Amino acid sequence: MENILQWNWEKSTTGNADFLENLVRESARKMLAAALESEVDQFIQKHQHKLDSDGHRTVVRNGYMPEREIQATCGNIRVRQPRIDDRVLPDSERFTSAILPKFMRKTPTLENVIPTLYLKGISTNKFQDALTAIFGESAKGFSPATITRLKEVWQKEYGEWAHRRLDDKEYVYVWADGVYCNARLDDQKLCLLVIIGVTVDGKKELVAVHQGVRESEESWLEVLRDLRFRGLTAAPKLAVCDGALGFQKAVDKVWGQMKIQRCWFHKMGNVLDKMPDCVQSAAKKKLQDIFLADTKQHAQDAYKHFIDTYELKYPKATECLSKDYDDLFRFYDYPAEHWVHIRTSNPIESMFATVRLRHRSTKGNGSADATLTMVFKLCKEAEKNWRRLKGFEKLQLVKEDKTFVDGILQIAA
Repeated sequence: MENILQWNWEKSTTGNADFLENLVRESARKMLAAALESEVDQFIQKHQHKLDSDGHRTVVRNGYMPEREIQATCGNIRVRQPRIDDRVLPDSERFTSAILPKFMRKTPTLENVIPTLYLKGISTNKFQDALTAIFGESAKGFSPATITRLKEVWQKEYGEWAHRRLDDKEYVYVWADGVYCNARLDDQKLCLLVIIGVTVDGKKELVAVHQGVRESEESWLEVLRDLRFRGLTAAPKLAVCDGALGFQKAVDKVWGQMKIQRCWFHKMGNVLDKMPDCVQSAAKKKLQDIFLADTKQHAQDAYKHFIDTYELKYPKATECLSKDYDDLFRFYDYPAEHWVHIRTSNPIESMFATVRLRHRSTKGNGSADATLTMVFKLCKEAEKNWRRLKGFEKLQLVKEDKTFVDGILQIAA
């Protein structure tokens, strides 16, 4: 009896689901048809004053175009688009539907699903199964060739983006890092040099994604000189980076002496790597006490305590910490609201978590160019969800070189 009741319930819910889906599709079809009729009527009304020599209107309805099928997230919708006879009008004024462009076969929402699924790790030969599971059996026409065409479009987008002008751009902070990715058809890992900047209104933007030869000074020089050539001449007030000297040396040559904040995420990892597992937990807590301290003095006291505790037994670890002493505490000279953002290069690290997910799923892209294009597209997708910096109102003060001590603005007497 229980099995019979369960079968009847499942049958009932399946029927209800089918009914609702059909209802949604039919409602969408009717709404689309009404919108198209209204769009045509408005166009004809706009040109009603245009008459021929006999006094007849020259812009009129002319039946319907052949029925076509539009793939939408609610399923396939069959529509007949009204036709207009507007041959007397110049080509630039003739009717073009803003609702249903001439060659559109998929709604924009569905078009966005394709790159999103691919970028999230669905391989091309699994695409049809994935889309069928989401949209049903009506989701047809998605093949590996579709993704190939998409990648060609993305490569063109990257080329245009990489050559855009930056004359109107000025960044208060920048985060810079080198990220290594696998390319199946290449012998070595690909090094991508990435820069993210924040504007004076607090918006984070992807500034550069460039293929380099490791994190060398020459590679970073190429990136920074290209940015300057395209109009980014004003030096940021602070650059957050890891310990690679290539970026810092390149910055000095392109933007002059600029303040550097050493990334605490990288620094902590480098220090702990030089210590045995048995002490890493306690050492990590002491390192956190340094960069989470409320004042620079308290941070320096915690730093001294770490050195005193581990210097004799683990000199390589303490040497790794002490070599960047000045750049580790730079964030205390900026608004306290910004500390969470500028202590680490986390904006880049968190963004590339998505990149690494894609690479784990597909075991890397085929070539260096494909990898670069993929990373660019993933970064641009991530950029859409970036939030403004906390306390972005104070970025203007940083731009004006106002003095902050332990995160507090100093008011001149």
